[in-house]
Amino acid sequence: MIRGLFFLIVIVTIVALVSSLMRRSRRRAAEVSPLPTKVVEVPVPSLPAPETAAPTVAVPTVDEVLHKLNELAFARSLTTSVAGHQEIVEAAARVLETAANEPRYAPRRPLLLPQLVRAVSDTDTSRRELATMIAKDPALVGSLLKLANSQYYRMNAQPVESVDRAVAVIGTEGIRSLIAAALVQPVFRVSGGEFAQFPEVIWEHTFLAANAAETYAAVVVNCDPFAAQLLALMNGLGAIVVFRVALDQYAARPSLRPDAATIVSLLDAHTSRVARAIAASWDLSGRILAALEDQMPGAMTPEPTPLGRALKFGRFIAALAVLNTKGLIDDETAKAALKAHAGSGTHFERIWERLTGKPSQAPQTPPERSAANWKT
Repeated sequence: MIRGLFFLIVIVTIVALVSSLMRRSRRRAAEVSPLPTKVVEVPVPSLPAPETAAPTVAVPTVDEVLHKLNELAFARSLTTSVAGHQEIVEAAARVLETAANEPRYAPRRPLLLPQLVRAVSDTDTSRRELATMIAKDPALVGSLLKLANSQYYRMNAQPVESVDRAVAVIGTEGIRSLIAAALVQPVFRVSGGEFAQFPEVIWEHTFLAANAAETYAAVVVNCDPFAAQLLALMNGLGAIVVFRVALDQYAARPSLRPDAATIVSLLDAHTSRVARAIAASWDLSGRILAALEDQMPGAMTPEPTPLGRALKFGRFIAALAVLNTKGLIDDETAKAALKAHAGSGTHFERIWERLTGKPSQAPQTPPERSAANWKT
């Protein structure tokens, strides 16, 4: 009896103890405030922005550059159609067959040219003797001094006002180049009629092409620089003769208004051939005649002569330079075109700087063939 009572007391005590412990646990749980729920925004790493392609530089072709030069010379946009003017094309072609032998069109070789070339080539000729020889021709003196003060030749701010100073400043090699240009420049002083600025633009292009071809011949293809200069001058003379013949054909047909595109088609077809005929009448070297043959349309020349290459280069870079200085093609596009079609390096950069007065540096952006960067 006593043992049963003892066990009962133990069991009751254990139950009371367990109940007390459970109540304490519930109170503590109730006293503890629940932690607020917080949404943590985990930043999603952003993907790197796609690389933006560097802007491309539009690179005009050689034909596009020369076409743009013609548009400048004729002061208008050009189309390729000569519809309605085929009569002019055919009549001019007939006249151009013999134009190089007609005094009305073709210039005769300047009387002083052989004498001056010999004098400059002779190391025994003094500056004073050379200056005295030049001074015998007042027209030559005027042209010579004008060229000596041009951007291409002028060395400093002090103007060149005498033949003696021109010879001293420029040197015999430079003076030879000036003499050749001065002797042919008067031929470019023709009336352009409706196309008044054509002779001026073509002279500027011819003058720069002659100087560029001269330098290219000396430092790139290792051939006679003076022959390269004469070659470019002959090509310019050929263009002037074709232009004059075309205008005369229009003048004989008053019902037809002179059409620039028609004249350009004649220039493209006949300039080199007429230039070769003039060079032959001047008794210029066979190398010059062969180089002009390289320029003729349809000429199958797998390997142009060194002089022919010099002329092609001179005409191209001179056209770029004229368009650039007139604001019709920007610096970056001009430099990209020069790099793509002519070459890059110190020689080309120096030629560009001489022609434009601007330093040349290859563009950093990849070229693209289009005319998007042309200014109109």
